[in-house]
Amino acid sequence: MKKILIFSIILILVIPNLLMAHCQIPCGIYDDNLRISLMKEHAKTIEKSIKEIEALTTGTAKNNNQLVRWIINKDEHADKIAEIVTYYFLAQRIKEPKSTDKHENEHYVIRLKLLHKILVASMKVKQNDDIEYVNDLKKAIRKFDEEYTKKP
Repeated sequence: MKKILIFSIILILVIPNLLMAHCQIPCGIYDDNLRISLMKEHAKTIEKSIKEIEALTTGTAKNNNQLVRWIINKDEHADKIAEIVTYYFLAQRIKEPKSTDKHENEHYVIRLKLLHKILVASMKVKQNDDIEYVNDLKKAIRKFDEEYTKKP
């Protein structure tokens, strides 16, 4: 009975995460602009969440329930950005160059570094409630957008 309960809990925790990924099969359906727009929208939502958190923690009327909701919202949107970076761009869209062309390889490395910056920035907004971290995240997304749309 205990094994069935543990197995059921694992299924409940794992299956939703598998269903949320863009596509782990080679479907060939990509919308890079949409994913970048979604990351920008998530960053704006994180910014709004931090402003609400700040208002709730500095005001006289404390509402802990709302505060918790805004913190959870901030964290969920940071996770969504990390998911797009990981499962969409890193796993499917950014390909290691097949040639030894120096320019192509540099372009590849720059994209990887920018995606890494986005991942780190999304982690930092989860750890902090300072708008500075959101600005770093938005800047990293903007730079990635500019670099990604360039031709190698």
